[in-house]
Amino acid sequence: MAARSNEYVILLHGWGRSEKSMLLISHQLKKAGYGIVNINYPSNDKPIAELADLAVAQGIAECEARDAKVIHFVTHSLGGILVRHYFEDRELDTLGRVVMLGTPNHGSEVVDAYKKLYLFRQLAGPAGLALGTSEQDVPNQLGAVSFELGVIAGSKSINPFLSLLLPGDDDGKVSVESTKVEGMTDFITLPTTHPTMLISPAVIKQVIHFLRHGNFNN
Repeated sequence: MAARSNEYVILLHGWGRSEKSMLLISHQLKKAGYGIVNINYPSNDKPIAELADLAVAQGIAECEARDAKVIHFVTHSLGGILVRHYFEDRELDTLGRVVMLGTPNHGSEVVDAYKKLYLFRQLAGPAGLALGTSEQDVPNQLGAVSFELGVIAGSKSINPFLSLLLPGDDDGKVSVESTKVEGMTDFITLPTTHPTMLISPAVIKQVIHFLRHGNFNN
């Protein structure tokens, strides 16, 4: 079924997850009238630059094959970094709006603490290891965004140990402050954890509101 007004949304999951984690958001966006391209990519296997070229480009190609007139993005965690990296030196005439959920736009102190551990290094892969907070880590190498961007941060954690590593409010993996990025259009904090924001009715409602109106319903 063709999307209303040929508007499509590319969904990009986070590190260590798959396209299945975005299924509820996908379902609700379809009900709202959007066409969906839900990308699965090997988040543990390749550097961020390669993942950006692979996942974002694939999503755009699939949208264009369906004659999309407007292409939006909804991303979780690492997925937002892929979008920032891809559009660092590229433009897309059909680019609409972007919503980032729990994206570590300035890295995560959890990665800083765990990257010294052998097992974590093996599991995280090059992309996960590049999500620290140093100036050399990828999130802090990227510039301000130049597209319409809504950022949703979670402020609830069920992991008090990891929260001890994070400054201020956090979602158990990423601090609220780290989700903010220069150039963003709107920002909202909701009481949800890093993984459960993907199934939060309040989060999904705000995602749809931003895609439609360019702002959150505060």
